[in-house]
Amino acid sequence: MQIANFYTPASGGLRTCLDEIGRGYSAAGHDRVLVVPGPRDADEHTASGHRITVRSPKFGDAGYHVLTARRTRAVLDRLAPDVLECSDKLSVRWLAPWARGAGVPLVLFSHERIDAILRSRVPRGFPLTAAADLANRRLWVRAEKVVVTSRFATAEFDRVGARNVRRIPLGVDLTTFRPSTENRRDDRSDDPVRLVLVSRLSREKRAECAIQAVRVLVESGVRCVLSVIGDGPLRSRLEQLAAGLPVLFHGHLTDRTAMAALVAAADVAVFPSPAETFGLAVLEALACGTPVVVPAAGAARELVGDPGSGLICDGTPRGLADGVRELLALPAAQRRRSARAAAERFPWSATVQSMLALYADYETPARSA
Repeated sequence: MQIANFYTPASGGLRTCLDEIGRGYSAAGHDRVLVVPGPRDADEHTASGHRITVRSPKFGDAGYHVLTARRTRAVLDRLAPDVLECSDKLSVRWLAPWARGAGVPLVLFSHERIDAILRSRVPRGFPLTAAADLANRRLWVRAEKVVVTSRFATAEFDRVGARNVRRIPLGVDLTTFRPSTENRRDDRSDDPVRLVLVSRLSREKRAECAIQAVRVLVESGVRCVLSVIGDGPLRSRLEQLAAGLPVLFHGHLTDRTAMAALVAAADVAVFPSPAETFGLAVLEALACGTPVVVPAAGAARELVGDPGSGLICDGTPRGLADGVRELLALPAAQRRRSARAAAERFPWSATVQSMLALYADYETPARSA
């Protein structure tokens, strides 16, 4: 059973991860159930397996709901899972006692790094590292295993001496996200350079840096246009920032094929967020043959492969702009080939196999007795 808060039709990477891994579990012959919060109860079968929505209270103003212990425990008692895979840190506190009492292994699949996600939300001088370490000391001892997706994500648990951490990278749909020869500029084209940003428009993603990078490029004489794919609480503010610049806001695209086509048509993808614990959108751009510019902070840099696949910079608008120029100086064919090769190292099948190998360690004797 997978347990996840912050799962909505517009929740991006988390939803993709859960659906792809769930599809892999089902294909391997396992009975996978996903439990998520929502405005009303629902019980449905999807392409990724069985999904139960538990009516839950709202959380914040972004359309999220959050699971409550009482109503979710009723589902757990009824379905009696063999393994619990929890995809958010909020639920571990009340899931751990249930799991211990039922003799069920609890695995935390950590999708965010506490200090990175909160850095832009706490006042200057706040002891963020100490607070994150305190939270993580309490987390890792409550779970049988903690799964992280990158070296960057591993670091916060290394700081507190966690001994049960396993690093398993995420994957990418290499069929949906693939290079395209349509609408592509070549090295002789006079058309504007096509840039793309795929991101939730919230503070920790630093989307404003991508827009400011466009300003730097335009002022230096580079003709370009930036397509922003995604939505979020900062959209109206970012639209104001982009006034007068060649920036197009597409909003959240539910059609992943259409999104992949937009990304594949771009010359360079720009990802300013220093808080990524993996960078699924970065990997999807690489799979489209679109090289990336990413900051040195965060995990996205770990996805960059051979020269031409991407450029690691300081994350500032000027650094992002310089990265774009440096990539454009390379032959287009090299960029596309290197980007695709970098993504092909991360098929979803490898993620699923690693997770199933992790669960093969558990005999669940209480259930087999």
